[in-house]
Amino acid sequence: MSPAPFIETPAGVRMPQLLYGTAWKAQQTADCVKRALQAGFRGIDTACQPKHYHEPGAGEGIAEFLAAADSVTRQDLYLQTKFTSLSGQDPRRVPYDARAPLSEQVTQSLQASLRNLRTDYIDCWVLHSPMPRERDTLSVWRVMEQAVEQGFVRQLGISNCYDERVLTRLCAQARVQPSVLQNRFYADTGYDKGLRALCRSQRIVYQSFWTLTANPRVLAHAVVASLCVQYGSTPAQIFFRYLTQEGIVPLTGTQSLEHMREDLACFAFTLSDKERAAISALL
Repeated sequence: MSPAPFIETPAGVRMPQLLYGTAWKAQQTADCVKRALQAGFRGIDTACQPKHYHEPGAGEGIAEFLAAADSVTRQDLYLQTKFTSLSGQDPRRVPYDARAPLSEQVTQSLQASLRNLRTDYIDCWVLHSPMPRERDTLSVWRVMEQAVEQGFVRQLGISNCYDERVLTRLCAQARVQPSVLQNRFYADTGYDKGLRALCRSQRIVYQSFWTLTANPRVLAHAVVASLCVQYGSTPAQIFFRYLTQEGIVPLTGTQSLEHMREDLACFAFTLSDKERAAISALL
């Protein structure tokens, strides 16, 4: 299976148009990551958050794959991880000193991620969600910017940010502009139409998670079913191809090798403008 095509962000980072997400895989993470890379994925999304991610397992799977790969090196991969604040951590498994100042927590989280992923740089470091206070969001961002300036991180992003004002103010105050917004893609937020427009104007790549799970209505719709027949594809392939043609980078977290290969095969066809408009009308 051919790897997913890449896009290049304004920061000059090559990002695959389909990423493999590692949340909620626990001790299966290493096997899942290795399997995904063998299937053709070249982008891995994780987080320094033991509550929902097994980041050392992601690093193990990457290392095992690279050790056996003939022509793929670390430079061919896109590794994305996150800083998660205390409010999002399991109090029993905080991956940094919970008593340390916020800035030190951020630094320790990055150091842990570099160790866990067995790498000396991260392609994209994401703030897992805005902090409750704007000044704390900016404080965290300043530490993340330093990591870019020191060469440990290539670009920055933010996740779970559903307020256009928050993203707008961050862009206005940042020295290093966000390159990524990663949000849950579902009807409850109107599919982030306003935020996606803002991302286009600011040249921020919008990444979608919960892409299939949150959209059973879309996947089962007659419009999608008709396109499945036309292209000999699955509903997931049709939806992923639609999103990638809209400039969105979806995450998929399947543990099935068959589904991994099917997801990557979505790039084998191209939807017409009319077909994309029909799917857009469902959102």
